[in-house]
Amino acid sequence: MEKVIINPSYGGTASGIVSGKFIEKDYNLELAKSLQTKLNNLNITNYLTRKSDITLSNQERLNLINSFINQGDKVILVTFEIVDTSENGARIIYSLRNIDTLSRDVSDDLENIGTEILKFYQLRNPSNTSTDFYELIREPSNSENIIISLGNPNNSADNSFMLNNINSIANAIASAINTYLTNENIYIVKSGDTLFSIATKFDITVDELKSANNLTNNALIVGNELIIPKSKEVNQEITGEDEEMDMYLNYKVVKGDSLYSIAKKYETTVDILKDINNLTDNSLSIGQIIKIPTSTSSTEIYYNNYTVVKGDSLYSIASRFNTTVNAIKDLNNLTTNNLSIGQVLKIPSTTGSNQEEENYSTYTVVAGDSLYKIASLYQTSINAIKDLNNLTTNNLSIGQVLKIPSLNITPSTSTLYTTYTVVSGDSLYKIAGKFNTTVNAIKNLNNLSTNNLSIGQILKIPK
Repeated sequence: MEKVIINPSYGGTASGIVSGKFIEKDYNLELAKSLQTKLNNLNITNYLTRKSDITLSNQERLNLINSFINQGDKVILVTFEIVDTSENGARIIYSLRNIDTLSRDVSDDLENIGTEILKFYQLRNPSNTSTDFYELIREPSNSENIIISLGNPNNSADNSFMLNNINSIANAIASAINTYLTNENIYIVKSGDTLFSIATKFDITVDELKSANNLTNNALIVGNELIIPKSKEVNQEITGEDEEMDMYLNYKVVKGDSLYSIAKKYETTVDILKDINNLTDNSLSIGQIIKIPTSTSSTEIYYNNYTVVKGDSLYSIASRFNTTVNAIKDLNNLTTNNLSIGQVLKIPSTTGSNQEEENYSTYTVVAGDSLYKIASLYQTSINAIKDLNNLTTNNLSIGQVLKIPSLNITPSTSTLYTTYTVVSGDSLYKIAGKFNTTVNAIKNLNNLSTNNLSIGQILKIPK
């Protein structure tokens, strides 16, 4: 049985993105209900994961989704969620196990109503590149799962288009789903359309269009639905998009092909082809679509490490690094928005390298110090300091340099050190003994490379 499961993300205590009149949880639900109406009109069986403003975890959603699916069902799972706000325009993400047919149809139909399409693509899990990045793309594994992100609510043009065109958007998505399920496209006749202009638009003939719709003349009525028959597929390579564009191209298997011959043709290896396509053996079927890595392909997703400090939230961190709350949660396998001071998060990187985000200051341990004392001084926690420095105990050594989670607050100099003016006869050893500290602690605090002192020199002395 053919079914569509509509999954409006967020809800209840989780609002998603809020920008002006746009509240993501409410928008997703309104769009989901509109899509349900359109699918009902097309006699396509469908279900909603939530019908009201309630909070659902990913696992609760998956449990609901699985309860709608029976063995042998042909299922499409559509999730509405804003997955990125770094660029304007809509994007569609589809699973690694599927080809881009459904995503391409959704993109085409949305573009036809004026939606700015950024891209449709696949995204790999950095911890296991043979699986999908998003949980609701990975699961359930027996359905065709897509995430539709309709634009950037923080962009005035995207925001306005999304809010003012909910029914048109739902109609376009329903049309694409119908195309996928029936191999036929539904086109709504607009003012100025002719059979010739429509046939040209969809690369078919007028006779094919008239035959598909049982038309006896060329007259059209604005608002009527036309069935657009699929043009015949050409048995050749077709390009696709994947993982931030041009991850690979799609190749359709023809008679005589083998993994070895395909690998040789595209200067790759059989093992790489099998890994990318999740193949367990070397057998191929004529017409099968094989993903071919391009010369610029890379399955690695880069990220920075960030240590949570007091006052942080997923929203503030996402805003700081120009990413989204969901991107951070998925990369770190978080099921809630709760954070702990000192927790180290992976933050999606746009620099093309993995880096440590240096959101910390340094402190040199002096005599009498303890983790509790240092944590209090810097308004952080003992566990935060231990996590950032990979400490397994509370033991400290005089002169040890610690990373301290930064709150962009520098304790006053009087709380960190006192000052001392060097007099005749002084040495670092003598001064260190006088102030119950160490030579190294004084040298580190004053950036001294030798033990030489000058009369009148002012030294910072650790308290």
